Amino acid sequence: MFDNLSDKLELTLKKLAGQATINEVNIGIAMRDIKRALLSADVNYKVAKKLVEDIREKSLGESVIKSVSPAQMIVKIVNDELTEIMGGQNQPLNLPPKKIPAIVMVAGLQGSGKTTFCAKLAKRLKKNGKNPILVAADVYRPAAVEQLKTLGEQIDVPVFSIEEQDAMKAALGGLEAAKAGAKDVVIVDTAGRLQIDEAMMAEAEALKNRLSPDELLFVVDSMMGQEAVNTAKAFNDRLDFDGVVLTKLDGDARGGAALSIRQVVEKPIKFMSVGEKVDDLDVFYPDRMAQRILGMGDIVSFVEKAQEALDLEKTMAMQSKLMKNEFDLDDFFDQLQQLKKMGSIQGLIEMVPGLNKMVPKQDLENINFKPIEAIISSMTKQERKHPEIINGSRRKRIALGSGTRVQEVNMLLKQFAEMKKMMRSVNRLAKSGRKITTENLALDKFLKR
Repeated sequence: MFDNLSDKLELTLKKLAGQATINEVNIGIAMRDIKRALLSADVNYKVAKKLVEDIREKSLGESVIKSVSPAQMIVKIVNDELTEIMGGQNQPLNLPPKKIPAIVMVAGLQGSGKTTFCAKLAKRLKKNGKNPILVAADVYRPAAVEQLKTLGEQIDVPVFSIEEQDAMKAALGGLEAAKAGAKDVVIVDTAGRLQIDEAMMAEAEALKNRLSPDELLFVVDSMMGQEAVNTAKAFNDRLDFDGVVLTKLDGDARGGAALSIRQVVEKPIKFMSVGEKVDDLDVFYPDRMAQRILGMGDIVSFVEKAQEALDLEKTMAMQSKLMKNEFDLDDFFDQLQQLKKMGSIQGLIEMVPGLNKMVPKQDLENINFKPIEAIISSMTKQERKHPEIINGSRRKRIALGSGTRVQEVNMLLKQFAEMKKMMRSVNRLAKSGRKITTENLALDKFLKR
């Protein structure tokens, strides 16, 4: 996420860190580089200009010049300004507790991920104790209705739809169905187009006036960059929506939409979508996003995801097995399933400070758990419990059953054996009271060969 922008900003700030003093000359050069980085990231020109001017002004202030570590102060200033330009604080979804059902209307262009977002939001609300219903008011594209129904089945949330091409009738019918079924949140998926047109806007406007939604959310593909901002402005001028949802953020290497949209339309970014699965939806926190852009990671979001996704009892039992060297391939398979619940591996690695720099981007893109899962699933229970019994003929059978090559089976078994050796070393060091360091682990491994 935002790799290009992050790399350029990091390089510029490193140059400043190497300066003995901060002055107008080196700040001027740094601001020029930051402005170029922002513009190459497709940030709106006026937004980039204001951001750079604000950073320059604060960087040349007396508190920075007299600071013990002016370079660190400037990093803080850049972080604060990035946070401010993206909205300052998180703006939560506004669902009045006493209004039942509350109404969320979702608008956006076709292909922006609007329908998928509706399902993601429904699942998130359901997890938080709500009882939502999805309403298919995108009545012109049959695939949209079927897509919403399929997603509704996946998350066990009912979907209201009609056969007629009447968006108003579908929306009002969905509202009545919600009241009859004691649903407390109605999520209305409206029609999109490949581009903005009068018919779409007029229909969305009529739906808004009739439904009086508590939240009107605009969904936009972040990879559109500056065009995403222009589209948001056109929708906002007509609909005056309440918040923005940025989708496909995991594929956005530039970041122009995230940095520009709040300033241009003056509406908060409320959610960001970082994958195609129904769990891949995060609340947008401007301060956390600024830290990620500057390569500082987002450990708070990482911990929150872990708390939501991981089974604490299972995790503690697994830790105990690891320390007793009783960890087998069944346990390893279970751990993979828990890890997958937390979202994309690339997204998780980006949250951990410094880790995204240690793992090459091409390695992240090539991470695929499916072959590993297939190999383990093709083993017998005894083989998963005692992988040391897997000889040549068994390896061939497992490879054939999993649709992989024998070399891949060998690689998995080798990596699993290495992991168990490492855990034995960690356990020995912990019991002996010695510090767990790379050097001590290497020494322990050498002595036990």
